[in-house]
Amino acid sequence: MTTLESQVRGLLEPQSLKADTYLDTAENLLYCKKCRTPRQKRFEVCGKIYTPLCLCRCLQAEAEEKERRQKHREFLDRVAKNRSLGLPEPALRKHTFQNDLGFNPAQMERAREYVARWEEHEKQGTGLLLWGYVGTGKSYIAGCIANALLDKGVPVLMTNFSRLLNRLTDYQAGDKNAYLQSLDAYRLLIVDDLGVERGSDFVREQVFQIIDSRYRRGLPLIVTTNLTLREMKAPEDVARARIYDRILQRCVPLQVNRVNIRAQLSAAGKLP
Repeated sequence: MTTLESQVRGLLEPQSLKADTYLDTAENLLYCKKCRTPRQKRFEVCGKIYTPLCLCRCLQAEAEEKERRQKHREFLDRVAKNRSLGLPEPALRKHTFQNDLGFNPAQMERAREYVARWEEHEKQGTGLLLWGYVGTGKSYIAGCIANALLDKGVPVLMTNFSRLLNRLTDYQAGDKNAYLQSLDAYRLLIVDDLGVERGSDFVREQVFQIIDSRYRRGLPLIVTTNLTLREMKAPEDVARARIYDRILQRCVPLQVNRVNIRAQLSAAGKLP
């Protein structure tokens, strides 16, 4: 007899009383002393009666709670892994709505709205263009969105164009395509500092490929830049026009105020 056959036979054969069970003489079935529901069920096969064990109400609740806790642990492990991969700079993990100092209340409200309506934005492939002067909190707002979505289990990558371009420069054609596809595996891509990259045709083509890949797949993108909206709507050349046109078609512009938050915090000794 195999192990499985032995286990099945053990379930079907008459069961002995345990400390937490009692025999209901009316039904001739074992019952749980705690919740007073059956620990056995009865059925007939080919004229023979079987009474295998089953979960009573309280054991069922315990099993469901154990499964819930296991799934929650797995979810937290997945969130931690996604955060480690998606926020390569540890400082970004402190960019949260909870840590906000209130410099950009209107913009932060828009960021919260983006997170709250994430499923809708993802379905439509819409993102944000956070633009404004240096040090005004664009990256912080983007980081708040990234961390909030990561907390929900959404794979997000937040990086900058310089890092992406360095990686692309090192790859051959086939590897480059594979790397672009790996970026598209993230449900949201956030890229910092559009416009600070070196101004060669090669670089602009790499930037276009990053943006265009998300565009063609209908995947959300958030971009931060020190460029003004006027500069993006009236670019200097065709290469820039291709990039900015893709961004403006899918990313809703959101201007961040002119207050240099970084300078204020530095003067107050509050920057690490």
